[in-house]
Amino acid sequence: MPSRPPPEPAGEAPGGSRGPGSALPLLQLTTFTSTLDRFAMPPMLVAMSRDLDVPLTTVVHAAGAYFLVYGLSQPLWGAVSDRLGRVRTMRLTLLLAGLCTLASAVVWSPLLLVVSRGLAGGFFGAAYPATLIYVGDTVPAERRQTDITRLMVGVATGTALASLGAGLLADLVTWRAAFVVTGIASLVLVVLLRRLPEPDLARPSSPWEPLRQIGRSPITLLVLLFAFTEGLVLLGALTLLPPAIESAGSTAAVAGAVTAAYGVAVYAGSRLVGRLARTWHPAWLILGGALAALLGCLLLVVSRAPAMGIVVAVLLGLAWTGMHSSLQTWATELLPAARASVVSLFAGSLFVGSSLGAVLVADLADAGRYAVVYAAYAALAVPLGLAATATRRRWVRP
Repeated sequence: MPSRPPPEPAGEAPGGSRGPGSALPLLQLTTFTSTLDRFAMPPMLVAMSRDLDVPLTTVVHAAGAYFLVYGLSQPLWGAVSDRLGRVRTMRLTLLLAGLCTLASAVVWSPLLLVVSRGLAGGFFGAAYPATLIYVGDTVPAERRQTDITRLMVGVATGTALASLGAGLLADLVTWRAAFVVTGIASLVLVVLLRRLPEPDLARPSSPWEPLRQIGRSPITLLVLLFAFTEGLVLLGALTLLPPAIESAGSTAAVAGAVTAAYGVAVYAGSRLVGRLARTWHPAWLILGGALAALLGCLLLVVSRAPAMGIVVAVLLGLAWTGMHSSLQTWATELLPAARASVVSLFAGSLFVGSSLGAVLVADLADAGRYAVVYAAYAALAVPLGLAATATRRRWVRP
């Protein structure tokens, strides 16, 4: 197996310890809360369209607005965290995100749903990327992918709980209850994050300097393109998985339970990838993830039965931990002096791609043509996997 690139010099963590250490549980809680809100909506799309008496397309657009604003806000939060600090940025944006999410629970019109979810997405857009930047600031490069995959414990539990719990709440109580839960969780986290130490930062001389560095780096721009395409494929496939299962006659609760398998797969996959990352070249993790995404999308072309949906959810979870964690770690290594902006733009590209994907296929989903939708996702997974694997294989850390 080829050796990994030489390690990047790493700074000291807050308090002089190397790595986030005791900060990791708080970072995991942040990823958990952000993911809980992000994945609460897909299992409830059909229930929301019925309750608001609007076509499924309209509610899918509301989900798309969340991802779009989530993505477009990333460059702003990267610059803000450089000036205000990583922890302060997380606390401020989680406060505002919690308030907007609670507002989503009481809306009575599609327009207000789109606005409230879009604003919530914009503020939640600072949470998860900030945890990645924090790890990038405090963990040596040779250990970084292992710690980033450990952050996915929060992603996994948030995804599983949102997928299962939101579907059950939509069936047994009301979809609005899910937003009450995530809103309150965000406000509680604002208080807990007071215990997280703020890393020492070398602030850029100008807020535009990191963007100029990115614009002059072809490899960074290419990785951002990979993130955009990954958002189209992985997040697009996952967002539409619950309504695809429901289109075959399942209830929202069953569709949510199927999607919860994704969270279990992310949890198991993060532990596996964390071990493999110590010896495997990241290119092979990217390739394995792309193959899992391709197979999962092709299976949904064949059948949308719940049993098949569970298999697909597991494959998408493995794709996320293999490909996404490797691309994410790569983003923290490209331009260390502009890390906050690179990671923020990476997350922005990911969710702008997801939003565009949701908008482009909304009419097909409303017509129940999920075979066409997932065939398109499968077709995109091929060039993404090949190009990202080949490029990562050749890249040497500067």
